Amino acid sequence: MNEFSNRREFLRAAAMTGAGLALSKRLLGAPEKSVLVFTKSSGFEHAVVKRVDGKPSIMDDTVTELGNKHGFTVGVTKDGRIFDSKEFHSYAALVFFTTGDLTTLGTDGKPPMSAKGKQALLDAVHGGKGFVGVHAASDTFHTPPDTPENRYVAHGEQQDSYLKMLGAEFITHGREPRLQDANLIVNDPKFPGLEGVTSPVSFNEEWYSLKDFTPDLHVILTLDTNGMKGEPYQRAPYPVTWERMHGKGHVFYTAMGDRPENWKNEFFLNVLGGGIRWAIGDAKAESDVNLKQAAPGYAEIPPKFPPAQK
Repeated sequence: MNEFSNRREFLRAAAMTGAGLALSKRLLGAPEKSVLVFTKSSGFEHAVVKRVDGKPSIMDDTVTELGNKHGFTVGVTKDGRIFDSKEFHSYAALVFFTTGDLTTLGTDGKPPMSAKGKQALLDAVHGGKGFVGVHAASDTFHTPPDTPENRYVAHGEQQDSYLKMLGAEFITHGREPRLQDANLIVNDPKFPGLEGVTSPVSFNEEWYSLKDFTPDLHVILTLDTNGMKGEPYQRAPYPVTWERMHGKGHVFYTAMGDRPENWKNEFFLNVLGGGIRWAIGDAKAESDVNLKQAAPGYAEIPPKFPPAQK
């Protein structure tokens, strides 16, 4: 999908891009719901959201395929100006895989979100629009100042408003190894897409270590840190997939999704598909608060990496 040089073309294409919509394959009789995949990278740009030679990204294609399967349509964009448009309000839910301060031009050079657009996003979710955050959505709008030291500070009520909505903030991930197998504890086996899954589930990923969990989370998956390698995981088990209500809006987040290979993994796709379906109101799920029961040590902050040897 190309970025758009004039506003009229941008608004039309962001809502109806051929890469994002495949109405001919939509399930017959399914309610006509649409989601907007937003993948601006003001910080690090992950492989799964990169567009090579103008072609849709791995995430663009995969979420579109999920829409074909489950009966929702998909629009895709990296252009932050969408949040200042009327078309933004036509989507039932948003799916974010983003990094950094989205109100800045940043790494990918795509038009940034305005401060007004950020508030429009938060207000829309609070008013009932669904929100799905994938992996680096928690590496977005870090509570300032965004310094290595501040990443290890729990900010509580001073946390950025976007992160409060999302449910937690990224601290860091492992280095050696960056990827590793770990066990996921299934806290809600009735969540859409997890029916019949036996806990624990072994999964290979770049595991995010997270902090400042919003107290009202309904935890779906917890990372079992026992036996994991690296400073980020020298802590008690903590949530890596959850949902919560933000006002009237359904908010879902999963820390999975870094590895391109995982975008073909049935377990991950079922979890992500379930999250999207719940966010747009097409699937039911429990929303009771279970953070303290699922992860009693959730508030632990892991040790920092040792200083690099000179």
